[in-house]
Amino acid sequence: MTGAIFFASKYGSTKQYANWIGGATGLPVFDINITKFNPSKYDFLVLGSPIIYYKLLNRKWLKANLSIIKKKPTILFTVSGAPAGTKLDGWILNSGLPSELISKMRHIALRGRQKPEELTWFDRIMLKIGGLKNPDPVARKEELYGFDYMDKSSIEPILKLVQQYKSSELGS
Repeated sequence: MTGAIFFASKYGSTKQYANWIGGATGLPVFDINITKFNPSKYDFLVLGSPIIYYKLLNRKWLKANLSIIKKKPTILFTVSGAPAGTKLDGWILNSGLPSELISKMRHIALRGRQKPEELTWFDRIMLKIGGLKNPDPVARKEELYGFDYMDKSSIEPILKLVQQYKSSELGS
């Protein structure tokens, strides 16, 4: 089976993960904001998105390509400061995507990087407000001062799934 990686990135963490996955698997990598490439020519998809303001950044692209995506085995990797868990799962469920699509995707949560000096003015202000109101002391510190959880080894579960899909006639 043939696959491809389609991703959106705002500050570069998702792009870095997409390129690491592409380099390790040999899959082509497409930035959906630059390349207008049709995902229908691939047997399976690896989709990458940061979580920005509790939403998937690529949700409009996902909705526009919904009829194609829901017919294919799909890996969704998300990148944020939040670890895997119920909070992150809730953000994805509330992203406006159909529940049948979300339930069929294999989701892998990856931790990203946030450097306050690289953020837009608006994003810096929003994170400061959020950090000052956040009751979780660890999350508050991350929102106010940034974090760097980028870890190439964290793509290993994605690499295993890609290998399964590549060697499968059915992709599941």
